[in-house]
Amino acid sequence: MLLTRLTCLLGAALVSVGFKVSENPARRQEDAGLTARPTISWDEYSLKINGERIFIFSGEVHPFRLPVHGLWPDVFQKVKALGFTAASFYTHWGLHEAKQGEVSFDGFLDLQPFFDAAKDAGLYLIARPGPYINAETAGGGFPGWGVRDTGLWRTSNATYVAAYQKYMRAVSAIIAKNQITNGGPIILYQPENEYSGYWPPTTEDFDYENELLKLLDESGINIPTISNDVWPGGHFKSVDIYGHDSYPNGFDCAHPYDWTNSVPLDFWQSHLVNSPEDPYTVPEFQGGGFDPWGSEGSYEGCAQRLGPEFERIFYKNQYSIATQIFNIYMLFGGTNWGGIAHPGVYTSYDYGSAIAEDRTLREKYYELKLQAQFLAATPAFTTMRPINFDSTNAAFTGDSGLNTTQTQDAVGDKKTTFYTVRQYDSTSYNVKTYKLTVPSSAGDLTLPALGGSLTLSGRDSKIHVVDYQAGNTTILYSTGEIFTWLTVDGKDVVFVYGSIGELHETAFTFSGPAPTPKVVSGSGQISTGPVGSGSIAVQYVTNAGQTVVEVGPKTLLFILDRATAYNFWVLHPPTSKEGYFSKKNPVVVKGGYLIRSVETSPTGLSIKGDLNGTSEFEVIAPAASLKSISFNGKILKTTSTTYGTVIGSLKADIPSVALPDLTKLKWKAADSLPEISSTYSDSKWTNANLKNTTNPRPLTTTWNLYASDYGYHTGNILWRGHFNSSGAETGINIQAQGGTGFGYSVWLDSTFLGSFYGNGANTTWPLELSFSALPAGSAHIITLLQDHMGLEQDWWAAQDDFKQPRGILNFELVGGDTASVLWKVQGNLGGENFADKTRGALNEGGLYAERQGWHLPGFKDANWTSSSPFQGISKAGIGFYRTTFNLNIPSGVDYPMALVATNSTVGPHLRSKFYVNGYQFGKYVNSLGPQKSFPVPQGILNYKGENTLAVALWGLDAEGAKLDGLSLKFTAQIQGGIGEIQNAPLTPWSKRPNAV
Repeated sequence: MLLTRLTCLLGAALVSVGFKVSENPARRQEDAGLTARPTISWDEYSLKINGERIFIFSGEVHPFRLPVHGLWPDVFQKVKALGFTAASFYTHWGLHEAKQGEVSFDGFLDLQPFFDAAKDAGLYLIARPGPYINAETAGGGFPGWGVRDTGLWRTSNATYVAAYQKYMRAVSAIIAKNQITNGGPIILYQPENEYSGYWPPTTEDFDYENELLKLLDESGINIPTISNDVWPGGHFKSVDIYGHDSYPNGFDCAHPYDWTNSVPLDFWQSHLVNSPEDPYTVPEFQGGGFDPWGSEGSYEGCAQRLGPEFERIFYKNQYSIATQIFNIYMLFGGTNWGGIAHPGVYTSYDYGSAIAEDRTLREKYYELKLQAQFLAATPAFTTMRPINFDSTNAAFTGDSGLNTTQTQDAVGDKKTTFYTVRQYDSTSYNVKTYKLTVPSSAGDLTLPALGGSLTLSGRDSKIHVVDYQAGNTTILYSTGEIFTWLTVDGKDVVFVYGSIGELHETAFTFSGPAPTPKVVSGSGQISTGPVGSGSIAVQYVTNAGQTVVEVGPKTLLFILDRATAYNFWVLHPPTSKEGYFSKKNPVVVKGGYLIRSVETSPTGLSIKGDLNGTSEFEVIAPAASLKSISFNGKILKTTSTTYGTVIGSLKADIPSVALPDLTKLKWKAADSLPEISSTYSDSKWTNANLKNTTNPRPLTTTWNLYASDYGYHTGNILWRGHFNSSGAETGINIQAQGGTGFGYSVWLDSTFLGSFYGNGANTTWPLELSFSALPAGSAHIITLLQDHMGLEQDWWAAQDDFKQPRGILNFELVGGDTASVLWKVQGNLGGENFADKTRGALNEGGLYAERQGWHLPGFKDANWTSSSPFQGISKAGIGFYRTTFNLNIPSGVDYPMALVATNSTVGPHLRSKFYVNGYQFGKYVNSLGPQKSFPVPQGILNYKGENTLAVALWGLDAEGAKLDGLSLKFTAQIQGGIGEIQNAPLTPWSKRPNAV
């Protein structure tokens, strides 16, 4: 993903400081014309898979952000139901090689179930394993141990190249095994990501690029490689297919309706400069937005800002310039569980995506479905070219308030053409009426031909088609937007839609006398009239619901309003050879929250899907399939319509389930900050006694107090400074650094001195803390507890920003001998030799409770005090709480849940972490927010059995803190789903002999 807070003007900014568009030194392929692979090829228009052109409409999903393998089929089936052909994914080097030299693809890091689920759903995959990914992740994907490397990363520096070898070769071997040339679903490989900015004095490192490509060749990768430039700057062009990303509407989710007029206008021109021999490729286009700590917004705000209106304007603009490999970032965001996030984002990575963090579907999902299914039903799109890309304003309308792009098939005989109309000012809410004058096979036409005007209401865009073929039906033009079409028993069925109250026309061309169209269902009115020779236009005003028009014996026209169109699904029964990759024999189903799949048999049609209420169904399929229809195995009672479809109704069966009241459970409590007691021994802690560092930031303390230099890269870090008093000490001045949103607290012995609460802007903060006079010769310990919000990303190549230290930057013992203070440090148990191999390197931090494994199921807490987080702690420190509860969620439903906190945002100040069956699925900071609801997926929550919930409560004020409320709530209740979900490994507690 794009650099945090990077604007769409970055390209211009870089030019202004001396950066320039790079030249292409060499491409891997020099073949003229169509460049061949065993089962994949491409030319200047599109990819071909097994010789057939394909539009790659893809959505970004990350396997590490949903650590339940059993839920990946659900996500991929939802992606497929959109009409998408692919999904794109990152892998995170720092998770796979948390300890240098030990690469793991075990447990939740196993990629094979992810690949298999995509293939089973009929989706291709785009692999993007790094080594650098960005993605709002800790270190941008780099491992923590890389902080200690002396070389510049994201360059051809020998130590960096050596560092990534083992991981990149291992992940590439797995990808090679699953590439399409070996029977797998992976069709494209992107090395690196957004390799576009180079920290002065460095420039684009072609040796680095070539080393990566050489590694891929040596690893058996023989699918096309692609790049992802931050803007069309021409960087990393030695790959097979050059691409760039775009986030044109920004990330201000606190003000979702405050847009800038930022529809990209010059992307096609840039494509003609950078890679005219390739299909135009955008490996990341904005599908939502991230939201930072302390934001005044929310992910619902992101979903609004980047919602259906954004999709209609910005995505249709991309289709108008013939984007043929188009990946939406994100389509499903998931969760930054544990320490996956970098400091710029909180636990949720919902992203305002079409598929929400809890896997539910937003309205923008259904809008996206209308667009994807139209393009899937339009083979001519894969050879289209924009004609007037440099002169769209007032084109074809004569209205300077409108832009219209003409996009035409450059290869086919029919010259299918799109006219994509939008407001010149994409921020405008004005209502524009217009007429469209266009060339066609019947001569120049002014539309609507039968009178009246077309309407564009505010933030909207229309694709009007001319000379469009739908089976054997020739559509001369349609101002109503096409959703899809199919041929059923020799009859072409065409679906068009518009907003309620809009006037539209759809005209048909016949070789003989034109028939008289007539309404056969619905309340809509039509008028008809001839257009040119042999064509007849049907004019209509889009009403609520649907109107079905018979246009002769061989064509049906469904006229839908947008909301009704959202209810239609296009599916393809699997074949024995192609599975769900098949594009043959489409079936259209109206109804349901989600339709996942259809299968045909000699006895009828089997539909699988989800319901969230009463749903009216209509099935458009061959008559032989309509003899018997089942939905999730239950026979659907149907009646036939007069126009050849069947209709029926189903009411969702939503069983009532009572969730436990967390405030009434039996909780156990223990102190998780024994480190401030006089009896605690830190003798087994790591001595922070280094006098130097390899970090780019020089030391400004006597001792090296950078956590990563001692192997601690995530979660809470504790520091203890030992000194003997001279009697003259009066306080300490200290500055800690932990990343945006971090906080820290300081004690002298067991006396609380103060805290920095954290904010959404500062990565570091100084405190001046005083204390009473100390007896001369007495021994004392300063304890500092800090939050670690993740390593920074490393967007600027050769800047090494990910090496920004976490720890103590400055320290002074006021009135005393600062150099005499001897330090110890403790992070997660074992550091890079992390203790919990099940949940991975970033799940646990350095809290005493985490080091002991108290957060894990099965820990024996019978001897603990009976207390709850709702009672809390009465002084600054950390209380740790455990409880258990049972769930018994019925089969055949999908009931996602979330933990919801309800504290005031003004204090007392607290930081809390929530662990569900040992997995950390929430970091809550009441004074920062904005997150209060923390989705926890099925499989982390045991839906049929016992669950362990643990809460770490850090009070940063002298009076302590408590949770005002914490509840477990359903976020949706849906009948259907994908069946029984196998839990993620819920490895229980066992004694940790080295716990300190």
